[in-house]
Amino acid sequence: MTDEIDWDPIRALARRVLREGEPFALTADVRDLLKRTAPEVGISDTDAARALMTEAGALELLRESARRIREGSSRLVDALHRMYKHKQAGDFDSARQEMRDVLAVEVVPLYRETAQGQLEDLEDEP
Repeated sequence: MTDEIDWDPIRALARRVLREGEPFALTADVRDLLKRTAPEVGISDTDAARALMTEAGALELLRESARRIREGSSRLVDALHRMYKHKQAGDFDSARQEMRDVLAVEVVPLYRETAQGQLEDLEDEP
């Protein structure tokens, strides 16, 4: 899955529409982008299809997709930073807990895979 993900187009669209105020137009390309991105950020095909029925729904799908990418990335990076500090201090239980905490709330599959991989790597530690 990780080889297929390219969030640059969704980030660029979100920046233009949500931050810079560019008018939102539900074109075929935008529809395809939102439909492709939805499962990558943990939104079901059913929910995405429902959202794409209207321009307002599609705009909300864009907003939610961008939020999940942004917040999930921040959450994971912050947790990884704390995890490495715990590891350096020899506190592997706390390091593992950082990844468990991410897994408890994270919905973006890529971020979940990363946290799960880090947790598995820590299983070999005392």
